[in-house]
Amino acid sequence: MCEIAFTLGPLTIRWYGVMAALGFLTALFVINLKRKYAGMAPSQVADFMLLIVISGIIGSRVFYVIEFWGQFKYDLAEIFRIDHGGLVFYGGFICAVISIIVYCVRLKFSIVKVMDIAVPGLAFGHAMGRIGCFLNGCCYGTPTKLPWGVLYPAGSAPAMKYQGVPIHPVQLYEAGGNIIIGSILFYLAGKLKPGQNLSLYLFFYGTFRFLNEFARGDHTDFFMGLLTPAQTIGLFLIGTGICLFFYFGKRKNGEKYNV
Repeated sequence: MCEIAFTLGPLTIRWYGVMAALGFLTALFVINLKRKYAGMAPSQVADFMLLIVISGIIGSRVFYVIEFWGQFKYDLAEIFRIDHGGLVFYGGFICAVISIIVYCVRLKFSIVKVMDIAVPGLAFGHAMGRIGCFLNGCCYGTPTKLPWGVLYPAGSAPAMKYQGVPIHPVQLYEAGGNIIIGSILFYLAGKLKPGQNLSLYLFFYGTFRFLNEFARGDHTDFFMGLLTPAQTIGLFLIGTGICLFFYFGKRKNGEKYNV
């Protein structure tokens, strides 16, 4: 755990923010490499990414505050301290998708083609963000006896909950999973029918997140006493991804993609 990257006088730069910025740049680079498939200019990709980042941060923070309201109800100012960590990916994903749809409709881009090139960038950017979570000590795992278990320092949230017991580095599991998913989707972007790359992302990430949640130790709420909120959403993504993959697969190659 290493929260502080460096200081500049009174300004403290945290690794969480550094990794989030690196995630943005990584996603921008990856999407720009595939932009021609969606008919986008470099300047449009930059505007597109800025829109996604803003909407994604707002959505992910709102969902986190709702899910962990007990951490904020006595200190409302902490809601705005995203540099301390605390973002729910699915909240950011939902808000980002809404922003993408609005963006594509206004500029008359194919929504599915833009999403096809966005998902590999999203996966790589998300990987950088999870490394930031690992350094920040948030989104931590459950106790483990595996040799790669992580022992967080005294006073950190994981150490206080599990009293110095080594825990799963679930943040790094997810970072690695996202890099694998992003690599596969980057290779397939433009090779499948429009919309199928997006469908695979929903299936791959939903499956991985569902499984990885079994090793998460920071949750307090469970759906029907069994599944975490992320697992519940993950099951929905898995089903949606499968249905959309076959739906887009049945569309004819010459068919126009205004959606």
